[in-house]
Amino acid sequence: MNIRSSADLRNQYKEVSDLARTTGEPIYITINGAGDGVFMSIEAFERREELLLMRSRVLAAENARIAGAKTHTQAELDERFQKRYED
Repeated sequence: MNIRSSADLRNQYKEVSDLARTTGEPIYITINGAGDGVFMSIEAFERREELLLMRSRVLAAENARIAGAKTHTQAELDERFQKRYED
């Protein structure tokens, strides 16, 4: 876990930005030793957003299945995809 002060972010922005890009991890920013925010690269943010979107889609599908939505076997899915690619 990377923790940097707000003064580091202000005075050494390039170094903090490079660290975020290099590690791909969020950097926790503190003010007077207390947590204040998080800094991360755009790439890390976009990966996190994509992961959250995928998780929400899986949860929605699982909730639909539990509620009685029609499900498909793997063979049915394979057949549907095969037909789609043949057209």
